[in-house]
Amino acid sequence: MHELVQDYYGHTLQSSADLKTSACCDASALPAALKPVLGRIHPEVLARYYGCGLVSPPLLEGCRVLDLGCGSGRDVYALAQLVGEHGEVVGVDMTPEQLAVARRHEDYHREAFGFARSNVRFLEGYIERLGELGLEDASFDVIVSNCVINLCPDKAAVLREVFRLLRQGGEFYFSDVYADRRVPAAVRDDPVLYGECLGGALYWQDFLALARAAGFADPRLVEDRPLAVTDPALVAKLGNIRFFSATWRLFRVDGLDSAGEDYGQAVVYRGTLPGEPLRLALDKRHAFDAGRVVPVSGNTWRMLHDSRLRSHFDFIGSFERHYGPFAGEGPAMPFDSTAPAADADNPAPPLAQAPTAAPMTLGSAARKSCC
Repeated sequence: MHELVQDYYGHTLQSSADLKTSACCDASALPAALKPVLGRIHPEVLARYYGCGLVSPPLLEGCRVLDLGCGSGRDVYALAQLVGEHGEVVGVDMTPEQLAVARRHEDYHREAFGFARSNVRFLEGYIERLGELGLEDASFDVIVSNCVINLCPDKAAVLREVFRLLRQGGEFYFSDVYADRRVPAAVRDDPVLYGECLGGALYWQDFLALARAAGFADPRLVEDRPLAVTDPALVAKLGNIRFFSATWRLFRVDGLDSAGEDYGQAVVYRGTLPGEPLRLALDKRHAFDAGRVVPVSGNTWRMLHDSRLRSHFDFIGSFERHYGPFAGEGPAMPFDSTAPAADADNPAPPLAQAPTAAPMTLGSAARKSCC
């Protein structure tokens, strides 16, 4: 599959217009505040970028960021502006033709950004084998990827490498394509469907299992949308499979439970994150109004407390007492909470009652007491 992908993105596609579906786009529209960031990127880099949107979490100033499957470098150069001159962005791709475009314009972008030195690097290699590129353990604050993991034959290896490279409190923030069932071999082996990010799409349940096995105990869905495939020839091959573009964030945070648990904790968003003075969304199901006390699970508390988001929140509570599962997070209790109804023909026997003890005088109590 590596050779197929290299040929498709190195030779078959010459611009985004050559794509036959919108599957390689992420789930989000580009925020207005980020449009000037793309306006400073070289036209050739933009033309050879096969996707849309920008996968970028907040608070990147000074961070060290890794972009998996960077292609022509569009997202690397966008992120380079967001991390600033004292941050760094490393891009990895396996397609020499794409990397040649990215490297050709490194000086152009350094000058456009007004930096004294370049804050980007581009490495050629496979994202399943990042250890071969000399990248050290726990050396990145944030890792991003824009519709690339589905193109990798060994997705479990990618997630393991990402976990290895993230610092404690760091996160993997990425978009990709997922299916509502396991994709059959006929779809998986089709060169066009694979190149268009559909043939290699993971069944969403399998993705969650792989993420947890790699060490990410509580994957958080940020946003998603269904993908429409309109090409009649592709529709005929895909049958009833439904595909979705989704953005996830996976935190490397110690002590996370396998599901949301209730410890009686709460947080208050201070409204201090740049561009988010009124409300901050952590993921699709968790958003925080500035100044409001919001009860949270232990996992959400840790994701906010043990990451770069910490200084923007006040934290209430501890982990001293557990109250059971946090409502709305994780599976419900499997046990019936009420006794089964009695059968009229076979009534349940009455509960045995403890014998009533005889009244005790002070003397008898003293005689029966053993300590």
